[in-house]
Amino acid sequence: MLGASGYTGLELTRILERHPRLEKPSLLRREASDGAADLAEIFPELSGNGGYPLRALSWPEVKRQGIELLFLATPHAASRALVPEAVAQGLRVIDLSGAWRLKEAQHRAIYSFQDADAVTAAELTSRAVYGLPELNGDRLASAHLVANPGCYATSVILALLPLLKSGLIDQERGIISDSKSGVSGAGKAPSSRTHFVSVADNLSAYSVFNHRHLGEMVEQLGLNDTQLTFTPHLLPIPRGILSTIYVHLKKAMKPAEVESCLRNFYGGKHWIRVFATPKLPELQFSLHTNYCDLGFCLAEDGQRLVLLSCLDNLLKGAAGQAVQNMNLMYGWGEREGLQ
Repeated sequence: MLGASGYTGLELTRILERHPRLEKPSLLRREASDGAADLAEIFPELSGNGGYPLRALSWPEVKRQGIELLFLATPHAASRALVPEAVAQGLRVIDLSGAWRLKEAQHRAIYSFQDADAVTAAELTSRAVYGLPELNGDRLASAHLVANPGCYATSVILALLPLLKSGLIDQERGIISDSKSGVSGAGKAPSSRTHFVSVADNLSAYSVFNHRHLGEMVEQLGLNDTQLTFTPHLLPIPRGILSTIYVHLKKAMKPAEVESCLRNFYGGKHWIRVFATPKLPELQFSLHTNYCDLGFCLAEDGQRLVLLSCLDNLLKGAAGQAVQNMNLMYGWGEREGLQ
């Protein structure tokens, strides 16, 4: 794995270390002089487990170790540059950044990528599988490049997919997602927005109409850019996402019909939990798990529906989902390493 020094990298390291199919993960860094020599120096909670050396990335050394799969928990631009090299080395890649999630150029423009080889980048973009297992699980076994979804995008897409696929939502009346995330979703690098003084005892909206995950949502849900209004907010908590999503249905429905739609769509999908109305998911139920919890409230008119979606942004929204993808790529049990 490359990029273990971030919050997601720490979670991914923990999961991979306990995974029953794997040996202790090999942790890489981009430069020999790039920070600490051992991950326990950055995260002292890992101390006493035999060490977690961070070795400089070397493709010959990766090949010598017999590594087949590379996890990238690196910044978007770094992943965009590294994936072509990794694929050329014959590696399979699960990329946790936004580098390969977007198929449409107008959505990808928000990252301002400068590809050294535009032809190769275009080919990899077309081949990349969007790694939402509940949507694309059947495509993962043959995938060489998996673009792990964004955390906000995971929460919104999973809530809306069943109803949109069933043709029940009146898309022309618009969909609104009011989503709130803990501070770890902003990454480990400090900023004025994530400073304690800015976050504590506060709730703030940001990136209204131009958040990077919006393009993922509309592409995967088959919406146009005007049909979904997404407003992210920063919660004064370490982790977790709660998305409240407002939709209009094409026809009046009963609560049992909405619940049946959700349950039928996710039948057999272990990491989705559907709450029977009037019970609603809460952040505390999904924290430190790989579950996405879904619930809803239906207005008395039967056409105004509020969906609730909760998950841990570092697990189902990042590291846990990446391991779920790995399990499906290799034909292993989807729950392995994640229980």
